[in-house]
Amino acid sequence: MAGRIRQSDVEEVKSRTNIADIIGEYVSLKSAGVGSMKGLCPFHDERSPSFNVRPGVGFYHCFGCGESGDVYSFLQKMDHVSFTEAVERLAGRIGYELHYEDGGQASDHGNRARLLAANQAAAEFFAEQLLQPIAEVGRRFLGERGFDAEAAKRFGVGFAPKSWDALTKHLRGRGFSTEELAAAGLVSQGDRGVYDRFRGRLVWPIRDVTGQTVGFGARRLLDDDNGPKYLNTPETAIYHKAQVLYGLDLAKRDISRSQRVVVVEGYTDVMACHLAGVTTAIATCGTAFGVDHIKVLRRVLGDDSGVGEVVFTFDGDEAGQKAAMRAFAEEQRFAAQTFVAVAPDGLDPCDLRLARGDHAVRTLVDTKVPMFEFVLRQIVARYDLDTVEGRVSALRQSAPVVAEIRDPALRPGYSRELARMLGMDLGEVGRAVKAATSRSRSGERDRGQGERRAPGEGGQTGGQADAAARPFSIAELPNDPSTRLEREVLQAMLQYPGSAEPALLAHAVEARFENPSLAVVRDGVAAALAGGVEAITVDRVIAQVPAPFASIVQQLAVLPVPQRNEAAIAGWVRGVLSSLVDRELLRQKVELMGRLTRLAGEDRASYEMLQRAIVEIDRERVALRAE
Repeated sequence: MAGRIRQSDVEEVKSRTNIADIIGEYVSLKSAGVGSMKGLCPFHDERSPSFNVRPGVGFYHCFGCGESGDVYSFLQKMDHVSFTEAVERLAGRIGYELHYEDGGQASDHGNRARLLAANQAAAEFFAEQLLQPIAEVGRRFLGERGFDAEAAKRFGVGFAPKSWDALTKHLRGRGFSTEELAAAGLVSQGDRGVYDRFRGRLVWPIRDVTGQTVGFGARRLLDDDNGPKYLNTPETAIYHKAQVLYGLDLAKRDISRSQRVVVVEGYTDVMACHLAGVTTAIATCGTAFGVDHIKVLRRVLGDDSGVGEVVFTFDGDEAGQKAAMRAFAEEQRFAAQTFVAVAPDGLDPCDLRLARGDHAVRTLVDTKVPMFEFVLRQIVARYDLDTVEGRVSALRQSAPVVAEIRDPALRPGYSRELARMLGMDLGEVGRAVKAATSRSRSGERDRGQGERRAPGEGGQTGGQADAAARPFSIAELPNDPSTRLEREVLQAMLQYPGSAEPALLAHAVEARFENPSLAVVRDGVAAALAGGVEAITVDRVIAQVPAPFASIVQQLAVLPVPQRNEAAIAGWVRGVLSSLVDRELLRQKVELMGRLTRLAGEDRASYEMLQRAIVEIDRERVALRAE
């Protein structure tokens, strides 16, 4: 277990980081008023910008799709890293040393950094070697598959010299120890001592989703190489083949934007797809596509709506068909729709591009067929449909596939398709599917109904889930003057608390709010103010309010203020706070006047006391307006 980073360090790194600088690397930001920036949202497609960033408070919010958060959540969502990794990345960016609560994890992080540095240095070494005369065999291999020097550079392809310790000597010269090289999986230990793991091979750097090199895949080239066709980095502290997808660092943005991912089988297939314009292609690294890969892809896809697409490409041979069936076994872990793309002549994307050009690769993906249809055809093809026994056996095996389809509206159509494939009566097929569906549901209950459901299914109906998931937008607030005033007061408190006079701020947080949602945020500000004006930060207010109101706080914190320059901010802050206090004093005056009327002179002392209180309120209102 990784140690927990000290909260003081988390806050310090955040305070030293300009959120606009980080987001600006992904989004073109322009000024949108005092202290506010705006750009096209990176989380959804839009024509006009609705993505707001407020560097002064360290938060962003998109008023189009509802995404919001701080610099850490931005990195988590954009680069699909954990919170700890986001903090560590930003700390490394500013050269800040982190401390961990268990007292010993900081050194572990240092080891991780050294392993990453060793892999990066190795990647640079391999890339340089590809340009040398000794790498002619590697360049010829690439050229024969349609990849030029520019393509090799784009994907970082390199060459490992046929040498016992060329890489080892090079990296030792760069200050890396033998222990570090072994821990990174770059060297092996034999009877003759330490030697380079990769020798005489073409090498692809394998990068994690953030673009850091964590390992390598190496292709055999020489006839006297008795090793496997592909040799990968072994499991290390930073490389876990079941969780890494080749090309994901290059494809992640287009995957997120298009909500489509294309899963191919090899490094050259990924290269061919990207060069042909299919920039969402990725591949596993020396292992079958599995559950952990799906978890990674689902985060990148934002796979919770069911509108995404996962397209698997497989070779047309028997091994490819088996791979397709293995993928189908995990298909329901996706909320996205799954498809299969197989070239008519069985060519993989690399060979297809070489034989027929880029357009053929794009066409292969565009002419995909649904995974269920592909699997049904594979099952039916195993049986002799000319016999009754063959047709019945095929039905028994294929009916559960139709029963597994998540969308019940699709099942009748696939039942008809299956009946056509088998040459059987639709009623008979329908009964078999219905029976398989009943067995499937019974099995779900026996397993506790949790194992195969798609994410986002918490027992709610679709409409309930949508309503619960849809974020509240402050654009939905009433546009009457009173609500607008309350909204601007909260903007002033959250964005410019230091610009308000402490006494006026204290009076304002005690004022009654008419809008119930804004009243909860006001209570959060009041709770934070107990620690002093400097304690009014967005993070602390969010910590005070109930979870459903956190988004409202974030929206108010980034909503542009109606001022054109910094000089006018102080006046605006005082103006809106004074107006709120004035409204509160008026309300108090009306209440006192009502009580005064009800007394009707019965209690002279109380009557005079109320009169004095009303006079005092009028005096306060006059003073408030005069300042």
